[in-house]
Amino acid sequence: MKTRAASYVTGFLEALASERGASLNTIDAYRRDLADYEAYLAAKGVGALKADPSCVRGFLAARGAQSLSAASLARRLSAIRQFHKFLYAEGWRPDDPTLAVEGPRRSRPLPKLLSMAEVERLIATAREGLEVTERPLRERLEAARIACLIELIYASGLRVSEALSLKKSTATTKAPLIAVAGKGDKERLAPLSGPARAAMSVFRALLDQAAPGAASGPWLFPAASASGHMTRQAFARDLKRVAAAAGIEPRRVSPHVLRHAFASHLLQNGADLRVVQDLLGHADISTTQIYTHVLDERAKAMVRDLHPLNDGDEGG
Repeated sequence: MKTRAASYVTGFLEALASERGASLNTIDAYRRDLADYEAYLAAKGVGALKADPSCVRGFLAARGAQSLSAASLARRLSAIRQFHKFLYAEGWRPDDPTLAVEGPRRSRPLPKLLSMAEVERLIATAREGLEVTERPLRERLEAARIACLIELIYASGLRVSEALSLKKSTATTKAPLIAVAGKGDKERLAPLSGPARAAMSVFRALLDQAAPGAASGPWLFPAASASGHMTRQAFARDLKRVAAAAGIEPRRVSPHVLRHAFASHLLQNGADLRVVQDLLGHADISTTQIYTHVLDERAKAMVRDLHPLNDGDEGG
C-alpha cells in the first residue's frame, strides 16, 4: 500500500510528465532524488508537508558529508524545490520551505572539446575498412553505424537521445534541415550535411543486406533493446573504442562531446551565438554561453594578430 508521502511524489511526477512533457530519464532522476529526500525525512520523523528549511538544509548537509559533488547536491535541491513548489501550488501546504535555502556554490565546468582535426580523425578511423567487401558484412555494418552517428551528431548538433530515436525516413530526405523533437517535445530544425546524408545511405544499404527484418522497422538505428533502437550506452561504448583506435584518450570522448564540438566549431568559425542557441535547442541563451570561451580565445587571437598597434610583444 502506498504511503501518503509516496502519493504526493507520484502526483508530482505525473504532473511533470503530463504538463511539462518531461522525458522518462528526467522523471526517473526526479524519482530517485525524491525517494532519497523522503527517506531522510522519514528517518527524522517528518513528512513532506511538515518539512521546514532546516530539514532541507540538513538533507543537503548530510549528503554533502557523503562526498556528493556540488553538482549532485544542486540537482537534488532542484528536484526538492520543484516538488515543494508543486505541493504549495496544489494547496497541500501553505508555504514553500525551499525559498529560504541557498544552493551549493559551484563553478560551471567548461565542456570537453575536440579539435576539428580530432573529429576528422575520429570519422576517418570509424570508416576504416568500410568499403572492403572481403570484410565480414556484420563488421562493415557496425563500422557504418558508428561512422554515421559521429557524422550525424557532429553535423547537426543533436542530443544523443535525439539522434538515436530518429525515424528511418530521415535517411531518404533531400532537405538540408530535419525536424527534431527535443526536450519537452519542443520541435526545432537541425542542419543535415551532405556527408551525414551520405553516411546514412551507406549504413542503411548495409543494414538492408545484413538484417532486412530490422531494416523494415521504424527506426534509423534499430537494435534489440526495449526502445527498439540503439541505446546511448551501446553508442558511448562503441565511440570510446573508435577514439582509442584514433589515438584520442577515450575519457575525452562521449556522444555529448560531439555536440559540444558542433557548437564550439561553429562559433570558432564566426557563427552568431543566438543562431547556435537555436540549433542546439537551448531554451535559455545562458546555457549556450558556456561556449563563449571559444569566442574569447578567438578575440584574443584577432587582437594579437590583426591590431595595427600590436607589436607582437606577449609581455604586455
